[in-house]
Amino acid sequence: MSCLSAFWEPVRALQTLFPQRSVPISRPPNPYHKHMKDISSLNPERILVCQLRQIGDVLLATPSIRLLKERFPNAEIEVFTEKKCAPVLENNPHISKVWALDKNEVASPLKALGYYARVGRGKDLIIDFQQLPRTRWVAMLSGAPVRLTFTPPWYNKFVYTHYRRNDDGYAAKCKASILKLLGIEWDRHPPEIFLSDEEKAFADDFLKRIGATEGVVTVDPSHRRKTRKWPEEHFAGLIRGIREEHPGLKFVLLYGPGEVDVCRKVADLAGEGAVIPEDMLSLRQMAAVQQRALLHMGNCSAPRHMAVAVGTPSLVVHGATGFAWRFPSEDHVGVIKKLPCQPCNENECSHISCLKELTPAECLPQALKLVRNSLDAQAEQTDG
Repeated sequence: MSCLSAFWEPVRALQTLFPQRSVPISRPPNPYHKHMKDISSLNPERILVCQLRQIGDVLLATPSIRLLKERFPNAEIEVFTEKKCAPVLENNPHISKVWALDKNEVASPLKALGYYARVGRGKDLIIDFQQLPRTRWVAMLSGAPVRLTFTPPWYNKFVYTHYRRNDDGYAAKCKASILKLLGIEWDRHPPEIFLSDEEKAFADDFLKRIGATEGVVTVDPSHRRKTRKWPEEHFAGLIRGIREEHPGLKFVLLYGPGEVDVCRKVADLAGEGAVIPEDMLSLRQMAAVQQRALLHMGNCSAPRHMAVAVGTPSLVVHGATGFAWRFPSEDHVGVIKKLPCQPCNENECSHISCLKELTPAECLPQALKLVRNSLDAQAEQTDG
């Protein structure tokens, strides 16, 4: 066990011994709990946003980053995230610097503490969307006069100066709600990803090579959690159903490391029209291809948020997860079996009836409607 892990283990143990309280036992009241200093007129020059993971969650933080830049146009905004998530922040005009954490480079406790101190140094405002051990260290070592987060458990309240309860609803709205203390309101701002001309050109060339002359649908059939993964045969059935009405469409099966076998099974069952990229697409190449698509279909994972970010309609199958991950728009549809146990947010299940019993036929009408809407929109642009 590392020194950092050893530090936090006793803290975690206390959670099981004492119920959560607004004021820690045998401690003076937190002065910020009921009487936090008003920061609605704050004018910071250097802001740090902490959102370490996952890829979809980092994308869901981009509306907050935009809102911060609009509220404080002269401020430099930096983001602390994991290296694997950093690509979705490239070219973002609202961000001055990305601190891309490579865990291998901070394996030793001393190196880690030094790194965390550098990340937080000189900041006027730190916004922590996660309260993970690494982000808490950054906040503690920063000396920033304002350290803002959602309401923390009692044992973490000493780390932060300001906090509020998250609003319910869409996940990006939930994140942005803590910015209300700064006088900032979320107003249906979607996630954002800023593609380069080269990335858009890659997508055009890719679609030309696979012969997608009549349109393309991207499909994300994988998930590391079985309670969030629709069966391969169901994805294949949905593809076949759409092709009956639109036989010229191509279906690009997206995959990450270790997921290509899932795509192969879907392609074998779907038959003609299913395409598996020979080389795994990078996150940004994937987003560029999605931007050219009529529709994105998939499980509840990062590509659904990428589709929203590039303006492509989506249809997502929900198993264990609820609709807080769905952007509130008719262009983004969530399909759910509506079993009494849904949503459970569990990672294990003995039957997974919510996914096995949700048939392609139940999803097909919505998928066809979204495809038709996209084709109509393209025709209007062409006529215009």
